[in-house]
Amino acid sequence: MTIATSVTAPSIFSRLIDTGAHQKLLAFASLVLLLIGFTIASPNFMQTSNMIAILQATSVNGVLAVAATLVIITGGIDLSVGTLMTFCAVISGVVLTNLGMPLPLGVIAAIATGALCGLCSGTFIAKMKIPPFIATLGMMLILKGLSLVISGTRPIYFNDTPGFDQISRGSLIGEVIPALPIPNGVLILFLVAIVAAYILGRTVLGRYTFALGSNEEAVRLSGVNTDRWKMAVYSLAGAICGIAGILIASRLNSAQPALGLGYELEAIAAVVIGGTSLAGGRGTILGTLIGALIMAVLTNGLRVLSVAQEWQTVVTGAIIILAVYADMVRKKKA
Repeated sequence: MTIATSVTAPSIFSRLIDTGAHQKLLAFASLVLLLIGFTIASPNFMQTSNMIAILQATSVNGVLAVAATLVIITGGIDLSVGTLMTFCAVISGVVLTNLGMPLPLGVIAAIATGALCGLCSGTFIAKMKIPPFIATLGMMLILKGLSLVISGTRPIYFNDTPGFDQISRGSLIGEVIPALPIPNGVLILFLVAIVAAYILGRTVLGRYTFALGSNEEAVRLSGVNTDRWKMAVYSLAGAICGIAGILIASRLNSAQPALGLGYELEAIAAVVIGGTSLAGGRGTILGTLIGALIMAVLTNGLRVLSVAQEWQTVVTGAIIILAVYADMVRKKKA
């Protein structure tokens, strides 16, 4: 009996480490501590309006972080998620405002544009063998320039598109429960997260996503067309960025062509804080959501405390470095 217990306990502990559950627990504990700390520091922090503002901010960054999670699990990186989000917002603005198309077509155009751009990045990486960092850096610059060219360097407003602002800022839950006006953007974030988690855990694409990050060469030698699956992952991530583009355009009621830079850093930070390994092969959507909430709470809390914008940027950069360092330490222990 004693021997069985001693064998079983390490097995359970090993499984806990392998699944990254301990990292999610640490991230969740950090989130709770941040909430408690900012609540003590400022009585204005835990107000309903401020909590809604945090959730609203999390909706955009969270969707981008979900897209980044898929790519990072394959062992890659995507620096273009922020500018791709902006480009998709601009495309939706052109379709809805300049061309006067119906709202559903504008949404479809944004998502399709994101998928196509993601497919291009995946093709550069899989077929042309360009390193993901360089390929997505180049795509980031291309999309930044195209956003400015297509929009004429001016914002595109959705004032003549009824209901567009309600995609993100409206509240279906608030209509049923007035005391709980959770924005639609948050519901969309959770829907995207549920679908992404299902794809990772229950589909062939999900299995190959983890396999590519764990040992791509072994997968290739087993006869799998790794290039095709890698392109599929980048395309799916691009489509999710298209959803983020709709959310941020709806939140601002405009497509801002100069927006986007910097969002990729917060998305990657959320992914790493949530326990996804930058080396690939390990990660969860739940951990990413917790990481996105941590980033949103931290940014909002610093603003409530009237910390200067430049110092907020310093803190964000420090968190990214610490998150990457923690990932390195975690890999060494594993």
